[in-house]
Amino acid sequence: MMASAAQDTSSQDIERWQGLAGADLIAAVYEAYDNKFAVVSSFGTESAVLLHLTAQVDPNIPVLFLDTGKLFGETLRYKRVLIAQLGLTQVRAVKPDQDEVDAEDPKGALWLRNPNACCAMRKVRPFATALRPFSAWATGRKSYQGDARAGLSHVELDGSRVKINPLASWRRAEIEDYFDRFDLPKHPLEAEGYASVGCMPCTTPVTTGEGQRAGRWRNQDKTECGIHLPSGAAAAL
Repeated sequence: MMASAAQDTSSQDIERWQGLAGADLIAAVYEAYDNKFAVVSSFGTESAVLLHLTAQVDPNIPVLFLDTGKLFGETLRYKRVLIAQLGLTQVRAVKPDQDEVDAEDPKGALWLRNPNACCAMRKVRPFATALRPFSAWATGRKSYQGDARAGLSHVELDGSRVKINPLASWRRAEIEDYFDRFDLPKHPLEAEGYASVGCMPCTTPVTTGEGQRAGRWRNQDKTECGIHLPSGAAAAL
């Protein structure tokens, strides 16, 4: 039986990794976990930065992509562009269970009457299954995105897994500079005012002065899909 990451990872490791960011953090944790490490990406407006950093470490690192069946066509096309440009070889589409979709959302409108249940079916449960082989994973979250992400640390323990946020301390200006420095393509919807892109029915453009994620689940008491919530809270969705 595979030992848990929490058991295998010492407090010295966590402390040392907290002092790292960007590619240095990805490389350190990847070295520790090898094929038990994955990156999760939405291929959204800022995803190219984390994916470029990942490719610099090793383009063969698995990248888990939640293909919910409700994404913008622009996101799917952008994914293909980034895969080709960055040379990523292990992008794995994570899809909802079709039997669950047929039973719980036969008309495709669950997002309208119960967005938490839709996220649980299309994101949280499929992602939990896809993550089972891995002991550590990386996200593209940043502290400046606000709400539950304010004060985000570089390294967390997510149940039995190590969860790293290589861009947690990066500022928005640093993200923009990175795009320019490495000539990374922008998500096509960004030019239309979409600062953060998720599923099509639950994503709207933002206006001047609004937060980056204001267009996600607009006018609802919801700011996260659930995959970044503590396991108990996510299971309750």
